[in-house]
Amino acid sequence: MSATTVILQLLQVVVGLALAPLLAGWVNQCRTWLQNKSAPPLWQPYRQLSKLFHKEVVLAHDASPLFRAVPYILVACMALACAIIPTLSTDLPFAPAADAIALVGIFALARVFIALAGMDIGTAFGSLGSRREMLIGFLAEPALLMVFFTASLISRSTSLATIVETLAHREFAIYPSLAFAGVAFTMVSLAENARVPVDNPATHLELTMIHEAMILEYSGRHLALVEWSAALKLYAYSCLGLALFFPWGIPEGVGLANFAVAVPALLGKLAIGGFLLALIETLSAKMRIFRAPEFLGTAFLLAVLGMLVHFLLEKGI
Repeated sequence: MSATTVILQLLQVVVGLALAPLLAGWVNQCRTWLQNKSAPPLWQPYRQLSKLFHKEVVLAHDASPLFRAVPYILVACMALACAIIPTLSTDLPFAPAADAIALVGIFALARVFIALAGMDIGTAFGSLGSRREMLIGFLAEPALLMVFFTASLISRSTSLATIVETLAHREFAIYPSLAFAGVAFTMVSLAENARVPVDNPATHLELTMIHEAMILEYSGRHLALVEWSAALKLYAYSCLGLALFFPWGIPEGVGLANFAVAVPALLGKLAIGGFLLALIETLSAKMRIFRAPEFLGTAFLLAVLGMLVHFLLEKGI
């Protein structure tokens, strides 16, 4: 392990921490443009985080040490996810740990802790949001695993680095199974990141909110860390989708030349992906929470259909 690879690994984490609020601001800006409204500044998420970090933390009397620790655990989990998802190179020190199943476990760990924090204070809203969050996770995780399995059947490995190398750096081939898996992944990503049509991140109506209900009792730097972790999760899912379905531009080796290619490619793909996410949210309506199982069940069936298409049509590719 050379010093260059270690520096690039740290740089990948720093890039994720820095770009996550920018991606959230870009999505919000695109959505307001599409709705023919005056868009907030691109740097608004940074200003919001800075304001929250300078505010005093107000805690409920019944808050346990777990409630105080959850914001730091969330940021750590999402930072680890950003570290193992190939974005700048497939030959980094964390590449052996970049297993698809382990990544699902990291997302599940963060979900469990935020759900526990929502129920810790004992408020009705927090418990309601925690139950809904666990319902969404219970339905989304199998669909996400099926998406990973579809890609792993092509590369014969569950390693994300191997999947990227197989799809981006070998002979070009068309995989119809990835089309079904891509649609399923998009649906899971919308649900996991509390986006329309499953949830609306801009609302605080108690009858519809999921993520916001769990964090109503947070304030100050704790709320800043929770919001930062939410932006990191959106960034991680975006990079994960790019690594699985649009891996071109992610180099195999390490070096300044590869880094100079990887960063502009990442920024360009994130800009396009953020615009498409805003377009989907603009064209969609918030669905009732009772229809979320149908939505994620459809994602699971599409992912399974992608696996079947691989066995029927792509076995010899």
